[in-house]
Amino acid sequence: MKKRLLSLLLAGVMATTMVAGCAKKPGAEGGEKGASEKGYELALITDVGTIDDKSFNQGSWEGLETYAKDNGITCKYYKPAEKSDSACLTSIDLAVKGGAKVIVTPGFLFEAPIYQAQEKYPDIKFIMVDAAPISPEKEVKINDNVSSVFYAEEQSGFLAGYAAVVEGYTKLGFMGGIAVPAVIRFGYGFVQGAEAAAKDLNISGVEVKYTYVGNFDATPENNAKAAAWYNNGTEVIFACGGAVGNSVMKAAEAAGKKVIGVDVDQSAESETVMTSAMKSLSTSVYDTVASVYKDSFQGGKSVTLTAKENGVLLPMETSKFNKFDQTKYDELYKGLQDGTIKVGNDTIATDASKLSSDYVKVESIK
Repeated sequence: MKKRLLSLLLAGVMATTMVAGCAKKPGAEGGEKGASEKGYELALITDVGTIDDKSFNQGSWEGLETYAKDNGITCKYYKPAEKSDSACLTSIDLAVKGGAKVIVTPGFLFEAPIYQAQEKYPDIKFIMVDAAPISPEKEVKINDNVSSVFYAEEQSGFLAGYAAVVEGYTKLGFMGGIAVPAVIRFGYGFVQGAEAAAKDLNISGVEVKYTYVGNFDATPENNAKAAAWYNNGTEVIFACGGAVGNSVMKAAEAAGKKVIGVDVDQSAESETVMTSAMKSLSTSVYDTVASVYKDSFQGGKSVTLTAKENGVLLPMETSKFNKFDQTKYDELYKGLQDGTIKVGNDTIATDASKLSSDYVKVESIK
């Protein structure tokens, strides 16, 4: 009798665990929050990163997840099996079959997939982050069910570059992931910010090592490259490539040097993170999802969020500055907002070394 009672108790525990698993923590193949009979109403498809990359994907996911929690709506993320249009489309299909009404897609990999999906699923709202639907003929076509959100990364890069020089650093580095427009804009802004600060302070001899590593991964190769730069005198590296930042932070910790993070506030990732060139990923995704439910969704166009819309920023509260202060930050930010400070984006030069500069020398490393 005791054995039978024990068996029944164990069965009850197992059943309870299975039910709890419907709202389990996100896993490798896809994560969900609050499953229901109708499936998962909000969905995010990751690009080359993961939702815990402490960067682009995570910032977007946190905005979606927060809205879901605030409003009692189910949500789930899907990770494509590979980096291809077909894999992205398969994940979109799965999300729709899973009950998605709103799908968020961060990154340039979704340009072609959403071009097809917007026609295939006209009743689904798509929120593209840092991308727009592009045809095989490279023509942009944004249907009314698609919102395309970009950011003025060059402005937050500018703020980071300016702050780095004010802090006293003259040997800078920019280590980008893949040379896609968003990454290029971050880097170009960084160089222009360093130039502006050097000019204002009349500092000569500022140098920037500049490269794209060709991926968004934490690898031994990326760590070794960052370590070599630090060992050769680089004082701070702007790590602009998702998980590439983990490799740079590891090298900075070993060398006692500094890092500038990207996309989100990465100060918690390492004591070496001096500041982060941020985009308001979480807030903008949250607000765009909210617009769907408020019947104010503005599809059919691209918008670029700048300092004027508080779309880019530095996290001053968590930044580890000794000289660059809130007063100077506010002055620069106001200049970006009212247009008295103009920062060129990815269209101003074919290569970072060709950026016009009198105080900063850029060494472009292939």
